[in-house]
Amino acid sequence: MIRAAARRRDADQRDWLLRGTPPPPWVRWPPPLLLAAVVLVQTLTPKTLDLSFLVAAVTPLAALSYGPTATALLGGLVLLLLTLPGLGIGHPGNSDQLTITFIVLLSVLFAWVRGRRERQLVTVSTVAEAAQLAVLPPLPDRVGRVRCAGLYQAAQRESLVGGDFFDVRTSAHGVRALVGDVQGHGLAAVGTVASLLGAFREAVIDQADLEGVAARLDRRLIVDSADEENTELFATAVFLEFPDGSDVVHVVSCGHPAPLLLRGPEVTELAVVSGPPLGLGIAGTDPPQRLTVPLFAGDRLLALTDGVCEARDATGAFYPLLERLTAMIEADPQVIDDPAAFTEQVWSDVMRYAGTVRDDVTMMVFAPER
Repeated sequence: MIRAAARRRDADQRDWLLRGTPPPPWVRWPPPLLLAAVVLVQTLTPKTLDLSFLVAAVTPLAALSYGPTATALLGGLVLLLLTLPGLGIGHPGNSDQLTITFIVLLSVLFAWVRGRRERQLVTVSTVAEAAQLAVLPPLPDRVGRVRCAGLYQAAQRESLVGGDFFDVRTSAHGVRALVGDVQGHGLAAVGTVASLLGAFREAVIDQADLEGVAARLDRRLIVDSADEENTELFATAVFLEFPDGSDVVHVVSCGHPAPLLLRGPEVTELAVVSGPPLGLGIAGTDPPQRLTVPLFAGDRLLALTDGVCEARDATGAFYPLLERLTAMIEADPQVIDDPAAFTEQVWSDVMRYAGTVRDDVTMMVFAPER
């Protein structure tokens, strides 16, 4: 459901040289192809043409993708070819074999350092993905009678988990969902995200209504920040409930952007009265107000975090969410039939508009079935 890890792997493949990640497979081809080309051209051309300077680039190229052993073998082959008089490579006086030997040895050292760094990065990446699965596990395409799909993108480039959180669970009262945003983003917010999700997964079972679920998460944040001085820990969240046997959705908002109702070509922001954010300790005295919305066949609900709404273009203008979604659906009314493809299309549109986003982004589409 959530494609952050897959998207990050694609970025690693594109920016492997800057990120220090393992190179794509095609990087292994230039060193042997260059060496073969030099040998072929040097053999077929007059002896006055000296291309031996090109073979000095073979082992540095090999160090980008090969291990130290393969780089050393390729370097040894280069040095061997330089000493064979029949090939005409490395004419006396035109090639400094000592220099090339030094380049070969240096390339072997680079290959060893690069391989060690890649192994460390693989270990770190594996741990990060395991942390993501523990905090934000992938959700099935269907939870109860609700089809759902989502997209999650952490603001910090090397992070898989940030300050946004989400979950969808079944309960005795129907399917309950949560989309929220912790103060701040990045690794500093991961602990708070894990705490809130744990509280939500218990509350959906114990609490009879969404207001009670919100109060449980509010108390969790208060307890977590009680021992820390000068800490204003809070989070915004929107809760949705699709009760069994009823074609309605209950919505409770705690300082969070309202969900959008996609009904045919129309995109409407639900008029839910937002309560205070979680963690301010006022859920009991000023509880959020629940909104109940009837649902018809084909209706979709889009819940998101402010990373989408606050994306800006080069002029500083905010992403016009309602206008862009309306135009998107009018151009292709069937786009909302596939929730997963729809979230990807919205994300692509955000990136075309803004180029980049500076906040965590979460989008979830819910397609309740009768």
